[in-house]
Amino acid sequence: MAEAQRHKVKTFRDLIVWQKAMQLVTQIYLITKGLPKEEIYGLTPQIRRSSVSIPSNIAEGYGRNFTNDYIRFLQIATASLYELQTQLEICLNLEYLSKQIFKELYEKSREIERMISSLIRKLTPDK
Repeated sequence: MAEAQRHKVKTFRDLIVWQKAMQLVTQIYLITKGLPKEEIYGLTPQIRRSSVSIPSNIAEGYGRNFTNDYIRFLQIATASLYELQTQLEICLNLEYLSKQIFKELYEKSREIERMISSLIRKLTPDK
């Protein structure tokens, strides 16, 4: 991992992007409690899994010994974020979420997306 990154951040828990992703997971779990019962084996676990994957991959990548591994896990976190955004839009289309809740969750996810993208750029060596 980039040495400069290690000096600024002692643990993955110090990463603001990880903290925001954890807050999003908590909010997702609370909101999915209100999804229709027929989604107990459908959208609910899918949404929860994709949201959990975001901070999990940020943390796992941080723990890797090589910058390229870290970047790969950040890319996986981004893919999970896109998956979550899609699932939330499905919920909006099915009227499981209000437009206001969707907008709030979507904006939080976009902020995390921008933060991950910025972190990837900082870790990527200049060519």
